[in-house]
Amino acid sequence: MMTLEINGRSVDVHAGDTVLAAARRAGIRIPTLCHYEGLPPSGACRMCVVEIEGQRGLVPSCAFPASDGLKVQTHSPRAVDARRTLVELLLANHPDDCLYCARNGECQLQELAEQLGVRRRRYFGGRTPGRLDIASPSIARDPSKCILCGKCVRVCEEVQSVGAIDFIGRGSKTRIGTAFDEGLNVSSCVNCGQCVAVCPVGALVETRAIDDVRAALADPSRIVVVQHAPSVSVSLAEEFGLKPGTDVDGPLVTALRRLGFAWVFDTSFSADLTIMEEASELAHRLTTGGVLPMMTSCSAGWVKFMEQFYPDLLPNLSTCKSPQQMLGAIVKTFLAERLGLDPARIYSVAIMPCTAKKFEAGREEMGRAGQQDIDAVLTTRELAELIRMYGLDLSALPPDAADTPFGERTSAGKLFGASGGVAEAAVRTAHYLLTGQSMEAPKIQALRGLDGIKEYRTTVGGLDIGVAAVSGLGNARRLLDQVRAGRRDLHLIEVMACPGGCIAGGGQPRSASTEAIRARMQALYLIDRDATVRASHENPAVKRLYAEFLEKPLSHRSHELLHTHYERRQPVM
Repeated sequence: MMTLEINGRSVDVHAGDTVLAAARRAGIRIPTLCHYEGLPPSGACRMCVVEIEGQRGLVPSCAFPASDGLKVQTHSPRAVDARRTLVELLLANHPDDCLYCARNGECQLQELAEQLGVRRRRYFGGRTPGRLDIASPSIARDPSKCILCGKCVRVCEEVQSVGAIDFIGRGSKTRIGTAFDEGLNVSSCVNCGQCVAVCPVGALVETRAIDDVRAALADPSRIVVVQHAPSVSVSLAEEFGLKPGTDVDGPLVTALRRLGFAWVFDTSFSADLTIMEEASELAHRLTTGGVLPMMTSCSAGWVKFMEQFYPDLLPNLSTCKSPQQMLGAIVKTFLAERLGLDPARIYSVAIMPCTAKKFEAGREEMGRAGQQDIDAVLTTRELAELIRMYGLDLSALPPDAADTPFGERTSAGKLFGASGGVAEAAVRTAHYLLTGQSMEAPKIQALRGLDGIKEYRTTVGGLDIGVAAVSGLGNARRLLDQVRAGRRDLHLIEVMACPGGCIAGGGQPRSASTEAIRARMQALYLIDRDATVRASHENPAVKRLYAEFLEKPLSHRSHELLHTHYERRQPVM
C-alpha cells in the first residue's frame, strides 16, 4: 500500500494503481472518454488531465502511476478549463442533431458538456466527413459523430480479437473505418456489438427494429408473438433506475402484454429445449467416437467468428440452433398447427441482450419456404425505449406469467444468461442421459463467475469429461489455438462472444460497471438456487413437446427444425 494526497486528502492505494484508479478508490470522479477498464491506458482523449505537484503541465491521470507522497489536484481551475476546451473543440465538428440522435440523453459528450457548463459555441469547424453505414443487419455507423476516442477499435482488436475496424488516414484526416473502407456487412465484423456498448456517442448504434415491430402490432391481420431472453429480466431494470440485478420478470411480461403482444413466451423454455438436443448430441459424440471437443452454438457472434477464423473446427460446433431460433421454429410450426394459423400471419419478435441476434435471425438457414422463423429482434435497450414510448412505468406494473407451454422453464434454462450457464445446464442433463440419474449437487461452482476461461472436470458414467466455459472472443481464440495445437483433455467447450456472457451483451444497458454485471450474474444464480426444478430434462412442457410433436431428441423432426449447419466465410482483413 501507498499513501498519496488527492485534493488535500490522504488516500491509501495499491502499488501499481494509476492516479485515476486512486481517485476512483477515494470516491472522486474524474471524467474520461477513451479509458477502458482492464486495458492498458491509451491517453488519447486527455479528458482526465490533472495537476500534480512537481510536474510541468497537466498529465493524464489514466496513464500516470500513483506513487507514495504524490500530491494531486483533480479539479483545479486549470484542469477544469482544459476539459471544457476539449469538449468545446469536440463539439466544433460534431453534428448539431442531438434531438434526433439515438444516444440523446445518454451521450457521454452531451453529459460532459452539461457537467462542465459548456453553454455556447466558441469554436467553429466543418462537420466531420463520413458516409452513413447502415448495411449491417446489426450495427449502424455514423462516422460524422465519431470523436476518435478509439474505444471501439480497442474492444474489437484487444478484447474480441476480431479487428474489423481500425484507424484510417493520418493527421487531421484520421478516421475509423473497416478494411478497404467498405461497409461493416462485408467486413470481418461478427456483430457482437461490443463496439456499440463502449462507444461514448452516437457513432455506433444497433440497427433499430422498433418501427417494424410497432407497425406489426398495429396491423390487425398479424398475430404478434414475443419471446424474451434469460438475461433480459435481470438487466432491464437498470434502464428504469432500479438497482442492478433486480429481476423484473413478472412486470416485464405485463409490459409486453400491454404493448399489444398476443403471446408472451420465455426463451428460457427453448434454452431447456436446446439443452435436451445439445446434451443428447454430446452424449452421442462421447459414446460413438464423434468429433470432440463439442463446442456450443448458442452465441451468434461466436458462430460467425468460427466461420471466419476457424473454419477447420466447424465440425466441432454443435449443430443445435440457438434458443431464439428453436423457439421461432416451434412457434411457426407446432403452435401454428395447434391453433390452425397460417404461419405467414405470425410475426415473431425476440427480445435479446445481443446485437448479433439481429444478424442470426436473417440467416438463410433460419427459416423455411422463404419465411424467417424470427421476424424482428429488439435489444434490451430498444425494449426499454418501446416501454417508455407507450408510457409504461416498469417499477409500478404488477407481475404476470408468460404463456404456456412456451413459458414453462427450469432454472437451468435461466442460467444461459451468464457465462458458464450453458455448460452447467448441459452437464446436468448429460449426466442424466449417461447414467439415468440426476446430479445430487447440480451447482457447478467451477463454471461460475466472470473469469474469461473456466474449466471443470468430472467423471460421468465411467467417462472422464473435461468442460471449459469461455467468454470474450479473445479468450476463445486462445483456447481454440490450444485445441488446434493438439489439446485433447476437453470434451465440451461453451463460448459466449461477450465478456461475462449475455448479461454483458452488446444490446444491454450501456455503461454498466463490473459490479452491475456481477449483480446481474448473481441474480441468475439466486434464481437457480431457489428453483424447485433445476435441470432441463425435468421441464414438463419440454417433455410434452417431445411426446406430442418432436418424438425424441435428435429425431428426424428435431433435426429438421432445431438443427442447422455452418459454412466457411472469407474474412475481410
